[in-house]
Amino acid sequence: MYRKEIKATSHREGDIIDLTPDMQAAVTESGVKRGLVHLFVQHSTAALTTIEYEPGVIADMQRALSALAPDAATYAHNTKWGDGNGRSHVKAALVGPDLVIPVEAGKLMCGTWQQVVLLELDVNAGRTRSIVCTITGE
Repeated sequence: MYRKEIKATSHREGDIIDLTPDMQAAVTESGVKRGLVHLFVQHSTAALTTIEYEPGVIADMQRALSALAPDAATYAHNTKWGDGNGRSHVKAALVGPDLVIPVEAGKLMCGTWQQVVLLELDVNAGRTRSIVCTITGE
């Protein structure tokens, strides 16, 4: 087993950061030729998924998440904590904090138009996020 912590810095809510090069570098460093990569973001207002990393899909993703957890809605979390990021927690929970990707011949088995991304969902963005990358296999 190989484990590495990957850091990604966001600048604003809605940032979508391509982690694919960092993930492939970790696979190469691990020496694993066939196995699995498990990614876990250690934050409750960020999420991981795969998308086609291009401006149209990025805009579509941001719009879809805003429809699911609208900015103007009332969130009990905001009432309790006063930090205004109730919608951020809801969006992150809907997408999820982890992702598993197979590895073959030392390469991530992502599709042609598929990249691994971090979604920055916090209204209080402009922070460094930690992603635990665990690689198992042979």
